[in-house]
Parts: sequence; structure tokens; C-alpha cells
Amino acid sequence: MYFFIKELHSGFRYIVFILLLVAIIQSLIGWFGKKPYTETSRKLNLFALISAHTQLLIGIVLYFVSPLVQFNSGTMKNETTRYFTVEHWVMMVIAIALITVGYSKSKKKTLAEAKYKTTAIFYIIALLVIVGAIVAGHLPVLGS
Repeated sequence: MYFFIKELHSGFRYIVFILLLVAIIQSLIGWFGKKPYTETSRKLNLFALISAHTQLLIGIVLYFVSPLVQFNSGTMKNETTRYFTVEHWVMMVIAIALITVGYSKSKKKTLAEAKYKTTAIFYIIALLVIVGAIVAGHLPVLGS
């Protein structure tokens, strides 16, 4: 079960990355190009949010079946177990919270430019946190 969940979590990151990048690019184009906010824009931002939350759920399952997550006196002394037991999930929860807040705040805005700006800022910060978390664990951002 561990191998399957790990591969699912590892593979699903590409969906999250692609949707997040496309949502960011679309938000920047809409913001700086003063484009109208469309239903397509809203759905893309929503799908990026949903994919991040789905990745979180897969990660929670992985957290409880992974041999790299340990709760003993040596956990914090070992760089690998500390990363997977504490650091990785905390940074990812922060990133997903940023995505969620950005999506929610953009829904409350009335002007298209404000919707795009809010989404772009929060999603970019979230993407930077995600990449930072992956790099901090000496994991490849893209690739296996």
C-alpha cells in the first residue's frame, strides 16, 4: 500500500503544478491585461484549489503509512525523518492554506482586476512555498 500511495502522491504533483502554473499565468494576464473575469477563470482557479486539496488528502494517507514518518527520540536528529515527519507537511499545509485564502478572497472581490490580482499573489506565494518545501527535502521538483 505504501508504494502505491507514494507513487500516487508523487505523480499527482504534476497535476497540481500544471493547474497552479496555468492559474497563475492566467491571473497575471488578466490582472495586467485588464481582462474581464470569466467563468473559465473561476473554474481554473477552483480546479487548482481542488487539486491541491486532493494532494493534501493523498499526503495525509501517505503520512500514516510511510516508514519515513517516525515518532521516536531520533526523529529530530535524522534529517530525512525530521523532514517527512515535520517539515514537509507543515510547509504544504501552509501552501494549501494560501491557495484556499487566495481563492476565497478573490471570490469576494467585485472588480475583475482585483480578482486576478488576489489570485495571482496568493497562488504565487503558495507555489514558492511548495517549491521551497520540495527543495528543502532535497527532492526533485520535477522528475522522480
